[in-house]
Amino acid sequence: MLVVDVEASGTEAHKHSIVSVGALDFENPQSRFYEECRVWDGAHIMDEALAICGFTREQITDPKKQSESDLIHGFLRWAENVSERTLAAQNVSFDRDFLKAAAERAGHTDWPFSYRTVDIHSLAYMHMVTHGLRPPIDREKRHSSLDLDQVLVYCGIPTEPMPHNALTGALSHAEVISRLLYGRKLLPEFTQFPIPWN
Repeated sequence: MLVVDVEASGTEAHKHSIVSVGALDFENPQSRFYEECRVWDGAHIMDEALAICGFTREQITDPKKQSESDLIHGFLRWAENVSERTLAAQNVSFDRDFLKAAAERAGHTDWPFSYRTVDIHSLAYMHMVTHGLRPPIDREKRHSSLDLDQVLVYCGIPTEPMPHNALTGALSHAEVISRLLYGRKLLPEFTQFPIPWN
């Protein structure tokens, strides 16, 4: 698996821009990627998104930073060395769609990733159900409210620090996947935290 986390200037892949990407090779977790970029010219910027990722407007429009196009080409070059490239993350469709839109904007027509993905929400939901637990439900909206912080706590890991960092996110995603799928720890950053169900 290729575990990924995208931080962006908003929530819509064709309207907003990537501002950073963090990733790691699940089979070779010391192989990691982290880069930041400026937004593409004309990209929309949401203040709420900046509050989550901690970047300022000045930082994400800094002409000295590499372009989104350069970042995505660098990410795709790095991903060539990952032997199994199924994308995995919490709400992975967000990350996949942003990466694909950025690749299209950059003129990269040979998209190497499948629409088949591994989503942490689904893994955690299933793990809870198979262990006799009821996943949390938003009573007003009547759907799952199982977000990444709840999954981290369920897996015995502290919540992700704010503001979010794409590499910290990718590391958290990988550790959660290992614990949910295999019942074992993966990364040295999390060894001090026991797995609650072991």
